[in-house]
Amino acid sequence: MGLIVLVAFIAIPLIEIGLFIKVGGLIGLGSTIVVVVVTAVVGTALLRHQGLSALNRLQKSLNAGEMPLDTVFDGFCLLAAGMLLLTPGFFTDTVGFLLFVPPVRALLRAFLGQRIQFQHPAAASPQSSGTTYRPGGANDIIDGDWQDVTPTEPDVSLPKDNNKLD
Repeated sequence: MGLIVLVAFIAIPLIEIGLFIKVGGLIGLGSTIVVVVVTAVVGTALLRHQGLSALNRLQKSLNAGEMPLDTVFDGFCLLAAGMLLLTPGFFTDTVGFLLFVPPVRALLRAFLGQRIQFQHPAAASPQSSGTTYRPGGANDIIDGDWQDVTPTEPDVSLPKDNNKLD
């Protein structure tokens, strides 16, 4: 994973520099700068519109008692898209605009969903016995200590007439 991040930090700026040189040579410096600024403005407007929509869907899902994993993933993609569009460059703008397209997010969600496996934290810890967590099983045992805290003497701090609280 660390190698992928290192390669990305080196490759993406090199791609952007190459694209700036190529596009600047074709349309000129001023036009290139205008295109970069316009993509940032358009990206900000798209982020505002789709971000508010995602927040509304998230709130509806939570109110209905549903697990809004798709909406959270979409929100993460929209945040990444906004950051990419605010970063000057044609490659990052292309990736950013693609993340605004719902079918592209659905494909990315399906792709990542096949590759990510979730494991209960207790099963992943080094002190774990190697068993996995299965909620609601018949063998659920909760081990704990208890202490009786019932008062042995009457509480004299309460008023005699318990029906009235001051």
